Amino acid sequence: MPHMNLASGLVGACGGVQARALRCFGSVGDVQQFPLRKFLRIKWSAPSSLSFSYLYTVHITMEDVIILGTGCAGLTAAIYTGRAQLSPLVLEGTQPGGQLTTTSEVENFPGFPEGIDGYTMMDNLRKQAAKFGARYEHAKVDKIELEGDVKKLYAGDKVYEAKTVIVATGARPRLIGVPGELEMFGGKGVTTCATCDGAFYRDMEVVVVGGGDSAAEEALFLTRFCSKVTLIHRRDALRASQIMADRATSHPKIEMAWNSLPQEILADEKGFTRAIRVKDAKSGEEREIPCKGAFIAIGHIPNTDFVEGVLERDGDGYIIPNAGSQVKTEHAGFFAAGDCVDHVYRQAITAAGMGCQAAIEAERYLSEL
Repeated sequence: MPHMNLASGLVGACGGVQARALRCFGSVGDVQQFPLRKFLRIKWSAPSSLSFSYLYTVHITMEDVIILGTGCAGLTAAIYTGRAQLSPLVLEGTQPGGQLTTTSEVENFPGFPEGIDGYTMMDNLRKQAAKFGARYEHAKVDKIELEGDVKKLYAGDKVYEAKTVIVATGARPRLIGVPGELEMFGGKGVTTCATCDGAFYRDMEVVVVGGGDSAAEEALFLTRFCSKVTLIHRRDALRASQIMADRATSHPKIEMAWNSLPQEILADEKGFTRAIRVKDAKSGEEREIPCKGAFIAIGHIPNTDFVEGVLERDGDGYIIPNAGSQVKTEHAGFFAAGDCVDHVYRQAITAAGMGCQAAIEAERYLSEL
């Protein structure tokens, strides 16, 4: 964000002598630069009983585009708005690069016949956006307010204003919270995406944890590659739709582990997944289920709490786009893209496509102002 030095009007009292005009607040305090917009009055007292009163103007620069998030949706939007000469400001949030930075290899993103490391891929996208003028700040937005066509974003003690905003904050997977899960997540056998990682477990035994449609779908998908899939569920019947439950329970490669509560994911001597320890919910007996991969399929949590009261969300927290659009929202100039909207596909390529859509819509909106 562009800044300028404070031009301060100072009226001070020092032994009866009137002093006027300090050029920069940094002369008497720690803050040397402020963004300029509204009138504030600050008092400062020195140990020698000097007392100064400052009246100055603080201006918050109006951005054309602010993008929240640096996953595939956010960075694709940054590339497109950057190429459109809109100089987007990208707020990175708490996980720069998004979930793909925790993935050891991406094989299903077009253009990489040998696959690519997830962190490297996201770093490349970031550099590509920066090449076209995207700017980055490390900030997590806590609240959004609308003042007419102006979108005000609050991130800690910072305030941003924009004509258009693209929310691309993604979703985080729900994890089961047992020992070994985080240690082996993202490259050592624990994952949350069969579509992304299933092919790495060809001819191996794996487990899927969950009991809904997502878990049934993941298990069925994995039968294409894996020699055996154990579907672990804490109850004695799946809560998936009947057709999906029937398909999963009748598949010859899928074995059901009913009434089973995961206790720990166990590592081999190299630190990779070798088994999951479960406890019988009725008897309390524990056992190990051998596996090379553990797929956690108990849902995702969209990172959208900060838009509460501003954008419409469904019961799970996903932003609801306007009818007939994947990225437009109920407020003009406010767009959403990627996994904070999409709870069906949740793929890097679909997120990138939505980021492209949001960027083009933002450009069109700005051209009509």
